[in-house]
Amino acid sequence: MTSTAPADPATAPIPDAGQAQRRVLRVLVASQVLSGAGLAAGVTVGALLAQDMLGSTSLAGLPSALFTAGSALTAIAVGRLSQARGRRPGLAAGYLTGAVGSAGVITAAVLDAPVLLFVALFVYGAGTATNLQARYAGADLAAPGHRARAVSTVLVATTLGGVAGPNLAAPTGALAERLGIPGLAGPFLLSGAAYALAALVLFRRLRPDPLLLARALAERARTTAGPAAPGTATATEEGRGGVVLGTLVMVLTQLVMVAVMTMTPVHMHDHGHDTTASGLVIALHIGAMYLPSPLTGRLVDRFGRLTVAGASGVTLLASGVLAALAPGGSVPLLALALALLGLGWNLGLVSGTAIITDAVPLATRAKTQGLVDVSIALAGATGGMASGLVVAAAGYPVLALTGGVLSLALLPAVAVTAYRR
Repeated sequence: MTSTAPADPATAPIPDAGQAQRRVLRVLVASQVLSGAGLAAGVTVGALLAQDMLGSTSLAGLPSALFTAGSALTAIAVGRLSQARGRRPGLAAGYLTGAVGSAGVITAAVLDAPVLLFVALFVYGAGTATNLQARYAGADLAAPGHRARAVSTVLVATTLGGVAGPNLAAPTGALAERLGIPGLAGPFLLSGAAYALAALVLFRRLRPDPLLLARALAERARTTAGPAAPGTATATEEGRGGVVLGTLVMVLTQLVMVAVMTMTPVHMHDHGHDTTASGLVIALHIGAMYLPSPLTGRLVDRFGRLTVAGASGVTLLASGVLAALAPGGSVPLLALALALLGLGWNLGLVSGTAIITDAVPLATRAKTQGLVDVSIALAGATGGMASGLVVAAAGYPVLALTGGVLSLALLPAVAVTAYRR
């Protein structure tokens, strides 16, 4: 009689990392295409919907602040859930929550209930946080020298949905009116459906879970080859400094980007442009946020995280100056300024994400990444809230120029880090 011993974890079959990474990226790309449409749709009309319901420009930045603040709370929840259970349940739950928020915005518009609108926008912010958290999942199984490219692959997938979403503002608005829903709430029909489908794709198809598999591979490496597992970071001063620098890069780029982006549709509306024109500008902006990602990833991996982080500050300054000087009636110049704004954000996000991922060990990676994204979300909330107040008090050009000047703070931070190395 032969007894069957339990399988040894050190010898249990583990999927091939390269093959699993390719599958993970395919699934993440599919979900990001959908979530990009959901994210962009709400950004396009959120401020206009609040302005229409409240009759005030000074609070037009409140929607952006609310769904960005909501994304801060979600970043914590998604990070903790991913740390405990893996990326699959964390990301799926985040997108599903965003779909619920979209339904709430539509209900608020039908009932003309500003308080409900603000609560729903807060919940809707879950989609924004999850969209950003997905980039970390792309890097879990990537080799250190290819992490920025893996992150960029996930980010660029958002482009298709992100560009399509704003341009569907007018058609979805017309559809909403036929259904008895205010036209400005129409894009949230799209965002709700897109977020729900993204959640379904991730829940059904993100197998194996990249974070859980990365942990298993690291444990196998420790068991068979000693304590030095590939792709892990130690809790050194350099590692902590990397977390601080990566967070600063992403916080500043998010603050500037959200502030200027939020008020651009309002600025254009005040100069006689309709949602089609503002939708085009925002679509180009979002395209610039994500489309350059493959090139950015290669630049980060080849020339270093610090070089690209510094370039993001310079690009954001150029955007702010151009937006400040562009006539309100010039759609091409505003589109170029917003494209530079998106590019600067992209350079900062990809380089900052790579810095953070390099610095954090697998044992605490998802939790730390969630906390970092809280800081990013709070920066975006601050930018969104302050943007309306600044425009009401001093005008859009002052807002744009202030954002450009703030972005220059990246340069001394990068220089100090480079000197210490």
